[in-house]
Amino acid sequence: MIIAQEKRKTNLAEYILYMWQVEDILRAYKFDIEAIDKNIISQFKQDDEKHQEIRTWYENLIEMMKIEKLEERGHLQILKNNVNELFDYHLHLLNNKKDAAHIGLFEKAAGNIAEFRLKSQAKEDNNDIEVCLTALYGTLMLKLQQKEISKETIAAVTTFSQLISDLTAKYKAFEEEKE
Repeated sequence: MIIAQEKRKTNLAEYILYMWQVEDILRAYKFDIEAIDKNIISQFKQDDEKHQEIRTWYENLIEMMKIEKLEERGHLQILKNNVNELFDYHLHLLNNKKDAAHIGLFEKAAGNIAEFRLKSQAKEDNNDIEVCLTALYGTLMLKLQQKEISKETIAAVTTFSQLISDLTAKYKAFEEEKE
């Protein structure tokens, strides 16, 4: 909760990736709040009130995942909405044609996005930003498992990372302007 709140404020893509990881952790613990409390929540070393707040946050996530039938796979609708927000802003930057840097980063990544979509058998309706985030998340998981990642994959994922980094920085600035 603490990390998620901070990431949500500072970088929407990092927040999404973090929350995907939280979803996977909840699945790994089979949604057992006692095990999650013992192995995760207690590691935050917070006072009783903050501990209960964090526990309630995890309980709410568990409940939302069960309601949305995400026990095996998939992502919470709220996170899908966040991905779509980024994609909509990405389209805005592309259609505006005033942001040459973003357009250039997208053009650099576009072939890799198409290739990753094919190799990963992503659904046709997965937007380009979702494909990039999925690739970044998959690479993160491979690194955590200390599995080898090919130079080609690293090169492709680097184009995704650059595109997402640019997009989230511009999205954050846009959000701050609205406030």
